[in-house]
Amino acid sequence: MNTVACIVEGHGEVTSVPILLRRLGQRFTPSEFVDIPTPIRVHRDRFLRRPEEFRRMILLAAQKCGEDGWILVTLDADDDCPVTLARDVHTRAVAIAIGRRVSVVIANREYEAWFIAAAHSLASYRNLAHAPVKPIDPDSPRNAKGWISNHVMGGNYGETVDQVKLTAAMDIDEALACSRSFRKLCNEWEKQVGEQT
Repeated sequence: MNTVACIVEGHGEVTSVPILLRRLGQRFTPSEFVDIPTPIRVHRDRFLRRPEEFRRMILLAAQKCGEDGWILVTLDADDDCPVTLARDVHTRAVAIAIGRRVSVVIANREYEAWFIAAAHSLASYRNLAHAPVKPIDPDSPRNAKGWISNHVMGGNYGETVDQVKLTAAMDIDEALACSRSFRKLCNEWEKQVGEQT
């Protein structure tokens, strides 16, 4: 059985990432069961900048996924280069979690950029896609949360409530087509689940 131990940074992602991964399973590997325990939430700066904290969280994830599972680290790029950050985290993690498969996906710039990539499919959610917005590169807004707040009815995006609902409603194929960082997540899922069967 495949088990994926996730490391996330936001309160919303603790609930949202398992929902998203189950949806990827339905889309890409429907015949495979993947166990997704509650993600490990980290404070981004402490996780990245304190070696002892990084080691502790990676070892915890390795314990949760077991010998046959894999570790998935998902972080926001913020102002960092997502490719460089992903490479650095992956190199450090595999040196600690010896023998475990490790994937690192950096949302450019925030998890919410994936909602922007799938905005047309979210038209019924607080009129998100009904706003008169020119198409944009979903990975470009520095403040994706703010972008969504500015384009939903009521003008207020609450991560712990809205993120779960948007994750459950977004069109996977639309996000896949429009967001490079989301494609990376999908590719890692197919690699780690599809190729292990």
